[in-house]
Formats: sequence, C-alpha cells, structure tokens
Amino acid sequence: MKTQTFQGGIHPPTFKERTRAQAIRALSQPEKVYLPLLQHTGAPLEPLVKKGDKVKRGQKIADVHAFVAAPLHSPVAGVVSGMQDCPHPVRGTFSCLVIENDGTGEEERTDPVQADEIESRDPAFFRDWIREGGMVGLGGAAFPTHVKVTPPEGKTIDTLVINGAECEPYLTSDHRVMVERPQLVWLGARILRRACGAQKILVGIEDNKPDCITALRDAASEVPVECAVRALPTMYPQGSEKHLILSLLGREVPPGGLPLDVGVVVSNVQTAAYIGRMAHKGLPLVDRVITLTGDCVTSPANIEVPLGIRLAELLALSGGLSSQPLKIIMGGPMTGIAQVSMEIPVIKGTSGFVLTRKLHEKREYPCIRCGRCVTTCPMHLVPSDLARFSEFRDFEQARAWYALDCMECGICSYGCPSGIPLTQHIKYAKAEIGRRSRKGGK
Repeated sequence: MKTQTFQGGIHPPTFKERTRAQAIRALSQPEKVYLPLLQHTGAPLEPLVKKGDKVKRGQKIADVHAFVAAPLHSPVAGVVSGMQDCPHPVRGTFSCLVIENDGTGEEERTDPVQADEIESRDPAFFRDWIREGGMVGLGGAAFPTHVKVTPPEGKTIDTLVINGAECEPYLTSDHRVMVERPQLVWLGARILRRACGAQKILVGIEDNKPDCITALRDAASEVPVECAVRALPTMYPQGSEKHLILSLLGREVPPGGLPLDVGVVVSNVQTAAYIGRMAHKGLPLVDRVITLTGDCVTSPANIEVPLGIRLAELLALSGGLSSQPLKIIMGGPMTGIAQVSMEIPVIKGTSGFVLTRKLHEKREYPCIRCGRCVTTCPMHLVPSDLARFSEFRDFEQARAWYALDCMECGICSYGCPSGIPLTQHIKYAKAEIGRRSRKGGK
C-alpha cells in the first residue's frame, strides 16, 4: 500500500541539526528527585511510601485504583524526604514525592520476558505487565499505555502503528532512540501487538530521517510477525496519530472518534523502546530520553534522564547555559508549554526542553478573513470562527463546529497574519466544554 499525504499542514523551519547526530548521553545521578503524583493523563496517584522510607531504583512508590492511571517507580535508590508542593510543568504546582539519592544504586527489577515467548503469552498478561511498569505514551500526551492496548468489547484491532514521525521542529530524542535502539523498539512493538490483538505492525517515519528508516528495516529481519517500516512525506503534523493512520492505511478516524474505531492502536516509538527494555532487563519506566536544545544551551544534546530531575540541575550537569533564556518551552515550539521556572521536574510526558533568547512577540490585529488558518488546518476546521465563539463564550456553537476535534497543533496561530492566538482560544473553549459536560451542562 502506498502512503498518502493529508490535506493541510505546514513546513515550519527546523532546528534538528543541532542534536540529531548527537548520540544519547547518560547523565550523572541527581542528589534529589522531585516526582509529581500526576505524571500522566488520568487520575492522580497516591503515595505508597512515607517520609524516612528507604527505596530502590525501580520500586513502585505511588499508585491509585483507577483504570486510566499508571503507577510511579523510584528513579533512584535513596530515602524519601517527604511530600511537598512543587512546580509542575503542566498544572502550576502539584504534590511531589521527594527522594534523596543515597548513591548505592540498589535496584528492584521484575523478571525479564523471553522474546521467543511473546507471541504465545496471554494478551491480558501483557496489559497488566505494561501497567505495572508504569508505561505511558512518551510522545507528550502521556496517556497510560495499558488503556490503549485494551480495546472495548466489540472493537477489533488489526494494526499496531508505531509513531516515529517526530515532526516537532527541535526535537530529536525519538530519532536517536530509533537509530541506537532499534531492537528494543521491535521487542516492545511485538509486546504491544500481542497485548492489543493486532495482526501486523507498521512503523511510520518521516523521510527526513533515512538513518532511522535503515536502522529499523535492518532490525526488522529478526521480527517473527508481519511488520513493515514506511517512509512518510515530511510535513507537520505528520506525527498526529489520526494523520499517521491516514498516511499509512488510508483510514480516516471519524469526528469525535479514536484510532480503535478504525481498528488501529498507535504507540510512540520511545514507548515501545522502554517496553522493550523492561522485557529485556526488567526495569520499569524510571527514566526517558529527552532533547535539551535552543540557542541558550551550551551543549545541545539528547540525554537519558531520570524522572524527577529538575531543569536547573539538568542544565548544571549537562554544560549549562551560554546566555539567559527569554523563553523556556517544555516540548517543541508548536505543541509545547511555556515554563516560568527552572525548578520544574522532568515528568513522563517531557520530550525535551527548548531554551531560547528569541522572543517572538506578535501584535494582535482584527481577523482579516484571509482563510489561511482554514487551508492549513489538518483537521479541516475553521479556527477563526472557533476562536470567535470562544471569545464570546458561545461554547455550544463551538462544540457544534467540532472544537473538540481540534488537536491543538498550533498551525493556525503560527500562520495567522493578524497575530491572533487562535489555538489558545480553542483550547479554552475545549476546556470549558469539558467542564460544563462534567457538571451536567450547567
């Protein structure tokens, strides 16, 4: 099957050359880690340890009895200092478990999964195993992986898609994982395929990453199930799961729908790699690879960092700053979140940090009805009208015009000649629609 290009999208300038050839670096262990009890989409966690307790790296330290949740494991061996409110990169402040590193490196691991047993294991075993490993989507949304691979009754999954597009202009952490750890990607993909019941695995990678395509194709020869690696046109937002499905399979997820509605489960490539590591080494999700970049960073790099390390300490351990940043973004500039403090910790959904001395300020003018936001919107929405509904608090009209299908890719704001923060208006409308729905429409 040939790949196809979706309508809409843009080609923003990229800055991947700063880090795409930088091999993944290890980082010295921090003295303390700060672990928010909200690391994922879903229910906040409750601590399983208390002040003064000794913990091992890989030990489960927080969990909750909720389906849409994933437990948290200690990224260091040490002593629990207690609970405190800390800056959170998404939620302002949130309760954190603070652990002092004792330097012993003691670990708690589970039994590895034998590669030749994967296809014969019960899918339910892998769903529980994935949850116990604390696995979530590492592309940014941090949705619990075991939920994704548990299709509702009546839904059949035929294809597992591994998302290797990484279309954000600065980030290259997934790139390096694909180049350096292709065997782990395939090992994790096999487990995900078995867990969700899919028959085949497709890996989608933008064609500006030929080394990733080659690495995964070479490693695919050892995969005992149907699989393929497809090169996709380089286009933002190719990494959106709905557009990835359209590009790879020609299937369109219906408005308000999910990939499982068209028989597909999508997982980030780094998520697959860490599931593969857990199968190989028995270590749950206690660290991840991020990109640290921007024109203020002395040594831009891809670094494997423990969860809970604060940005300030991360910078100190990796070369520091060449100049003071005017803007700090967690994630990429298109979908990332601006930060006001360097005391924020790395959480499971942290794909990188961009620190820049360039501050792009737009003066806002009235909408000139040019239609640029409409022609570039990959979801075929009318962002200018959705933003107007939001401004005038007409949230029912915003819902009727499919505001909830907005994927918050940022394209409309990026290209608006009037400098209108369209994405921000639509995000507000979506939040208000959700709030009113939870309160019964009041």
